[in-house]
Amino acid sequence: MKDLEPMPFLKSFWQTSMHALNGIALAFESERSFRIHTLAMVLVSATGAYLGMDLMEWAILFLTYVVMLGFELLNTAMESFANFLHPDEHPAIKRVKDIAAGAVLVASIFSVAIAIILFGPKIAALL
Repeated sequence: MKDLEPMPFLKSFWQTSMHALNGIALAFESERSFRIHTLAMVLVSATGAYLGMDLMEWAILFLTYVVMLGFELLNTAMESFANFLHPDEHPAIKRVKDIAAGAVLVASIFSVAIAIILFGPKIAALL
């Protein structure tokens, strides 16, 4: 029987963090779209550094990253769970997957819009 004593905070936090990092690694190795979004994040950050973004612009950019990668992770988790529950094609499973993918698409569209707002004037000033 498992010990009923609560785990010390640091040990619990460490274990939880390791599970979360494992989830990110699994998504990175199995999901092409997660790798593409991660690469985009790196390229956008490099562009932001080159263009000299200010603190508020970085904050907006990081919030955009959180939303985009977070939705991508949730979409991956939902697809994996749906496939586990019902490996064959099913209209209800397709609906869940399509809606989750739609959330990623909405986040992607707005991420591009935010990039245009943040980078557009800076790039125009260089021309």
